Amino acid sequence: MNRLSTSANLTMQKLEREFTYENTVVLKLSVEFPQVEPAGNPVAENRINGRIRMQTEDFYRYASNTLYRQAVQLYHDSLANGFPFHAYDTVLQYNATYNKHCFLSLYRDQYEYTGGAHGNTIRRSDTWSLKSGRLYPLARFFGPNSSYRYLLTQQIIKQADRNMQENPGIYFDDYRTLIVRYFNERQYYLTPQGCAVYYQQYEIAPYSTGIVVFTIPYDVLGWSPSCLLR
Repeated sequence: MNRLSTSANLTMQKLEREFTYENTVVLKLSVEFPQVEPAGNPVAENRINGRIRMQTEDFYRYASNTLYRQAVQLYHDSLANGFPFHAYDTVLQYNATYNKHCFLSLYRDQYEYTGGAHGNTIRRSDTWSLKSGRLYPLARFFGPNSSYRYLLTQQIIKQADRNMQENPGIYFDDYRTLIVRYFNERQYYLTPQGCAVYYQQYEIAPYSTGIVVFTIPYDVLGWSPSCLLR
C-alpha cells in the first residue's frame, strides 16, 4: 500500500442558511463537514464521502421540513399569546479524532435549540478503514470470543469512580448501573490516546455535565489501530 494512503486529507466544507416565514427568520441552520480524500484510494473516498453526504442531506431534510414546521407553529403560538418569539437554531458539526494507521474516526454533534432554557446536543460517530472505506464496528477490534463489553464498562466505571471522588455530583447517584445500561458500542471513536466511549446527555449525568466521554488506553485494551488489522 502507498504510504500516503495510511491517512486521509480532510477539507472542511460549510453551509449556512436562514429559513423565513412572513419576513421573519424562524430557523437558522449551519453544517460543517469534511471532504475526505484518502490518497490513491478512490473506492474508499467514494464510500466515506457518500455516507457523509447522506448524513448531511438527511439533516438538511429534517431541518427544512420537521424543524421548520415546528418553528412556524411556535411563531404563530407566540403571536397568539403575546410571547416573544425566539428562532430555532440547529447545527451539525463534524470533528476528526483519529486519522492515521489506515483508520479515520469522526464524530458529529447535532445541536438543536427549539425554545426553552437551553438547547440539546446528540453525538454520533463513525470509524472507517481507509483501506476499504467501510465502517469498522467496535467488536472488530477485539477477538471473536472477547468479553469486550464487560472490559470496557469496567474500565469506564473505574474512571467514573475517580471522577466522582474529585467532583461529587458530576454524575447521577446510580451512575454505575447507568454506565452498563446505556453502554452503546456504536458510541465510540478512536483517539491517539485510546478508544473513546461516550454517553449522551442525561444518560448517566445531569445536563450541566454534558456529553460524557471516557477514553480507555490502547495498552489496557490490548490493541491499537494498525494497517495490519483486517
